[in-house]
Amino acid sequence: MPAPIDTHISQQLLECETATIGHFRENGFIDPAIHSLLAQTRVVGTAVTLSLPPTDGTLLNHAMRLVRPGDILVIDRQGDDRHACWGGVMTHVAKKLGVGGVIIDGMATDAQTIQELGFPVWCRGISALTTKLAGLGGTMNMPVTLGGLVIHPGDIILADESGVLVVPAQEAVTIASKAIMLQQQEEAILQRVAQGECLPDISGATEIIERVNRIEP
Repeated sequence: MPAPIDTHISQQLLECETATIGHFRENGFIDPAIHSLLAQTRVVGTAVTLSLPPTDGTLLNHAMRLVRPGDILVIDRQGDDRHACWGGVMTHVAKKLGVGGVIIDGMATDAQTIQELGFPVWCRGISALTTKLAGLGGTMNMPVTLGGLVIHPGDIILADESGVLVVPAQEAVTIASKAIMLQQQEEAILQRVAQGECLPDISGATEIIERVNRIEP
C-alpha cells in the first residue's frame, strides 16, 4: 500500500476548491465527464489504484481488506462503459472502513443508496448491469489511466462536486497556499461588487480591453 498523505497537507488542501485551482493551473484534472454523484462534497486522500477487467469486480472486493481510512480508490475500468463495479454494498462497507471516496472511469449503480449515505463517488454514469466475481485478474497499486490522466498509487487526490484533481506531492503546499489566497481575494471582490463597483474594473478586464483597442489599427 502507498504511503498515506501528510496530515498537514491534507488539511490545507481541504480548504481548496478544485475550480479555484483551475484558475491558475492546467494540468492534473481528469475528464469532467467523471462527475460526483453528490451535490456537495470535498475529499483529499491517498490514491489507491485499481485496474479491473470489464466484467470482473473480484480484485475490488479484495481491496476492501486492505484500504485504510482516508484512502481514495481510483478505478480504471479498462474502457468498459456498461458494467457497474460499485454499488450499495460496496458503499456501506467503504463508509464503515472510513474510505475517503471512490473515483471510477466507468459506471456505478445504486445511486440512491450512495446519496442517502453521503458517500463520495465520482463516475461516468449509472448502470444496472454489474461486474461479477469471476477472478479474471487486474492490477492493484500500479499506474492507471483515468479520464485521460495517468495516476500513480500514492498520488494526492483532491476532489469535489466540480471535478477531480491529482496534486503533485512536491507542489501540494504551494498549490494549496495559492488557492486559499485566491479564495480570500474572491471574497474581497464580491464585497466590492456588493458596494457598487464594476467587476471588469476590479478584475482588470477593462484595462486589458482598452489596451487591445489602443494597439489595433
